[in-house]
Amino acid sequence: MAVSIILTVYFFQLGVFRDMNALQSLVGHSTLTGPILFVLIQILQVIIPIIPGGISLAAGVLLFGPVEGFIYNYIGICIGSIIIFLLSRQYGKPLVLRMVSEKTYDKYSGWLENQSRFDKLFALAIFLPIAPDDALCLMAGLTNISLKKYIWIILLAKPASILLYSMGLVYGGSFLTQLF
Repeated sequence: MAVSIILTVYFFQLGVFRDMNALQSLVGHSTLTGPILFVLIQILQVIIPIIPGGISLAAGVLLFGPVEGFIYNYIGICIGSIIIFLLSRQYGKPLVLRMVSEKTYDKYSGWLENQSRFDKLFALAIFLPIAPDDALCLMAGLTNISLKKYIWIILLAKPASILLYSMGLVYGGSFLTQLF
């Protein structure tokens, strides 16, 4: 967690969370270090949500193209989602309440009462691009869902939302400008 905070502060000072040009100059055009740094940034933005995930998803597609951008987004977000689940499992409700607004917690806390129902709703929410994924991943750590089942849900359900979100943000804007 300390390493995540230090790296986030460092990347924030470099401006990578505010400026696409700063992000592009950091990841550069290196075929090895650029993708690794971008995946690291994606992991950090899940653990410490400074910017909306949709912005970094679009950045991945714009920087690396649709296929490679999708892959790097997927890897980083899945790793970050697993890390926040493990952190939540380790530190419990106090951590979740520090990272999730009380309103969001209250909205989804009813899901925690029935494990079977939670598993189904969680998988559906992760699949859809409109759910607060990071908050739900944190809350999943408060349930009895097994790590194995959680990872399978993340690995199988995340691709659809990542694809829809990143492509929608990148190509939806140009589509809207053509309409108007």
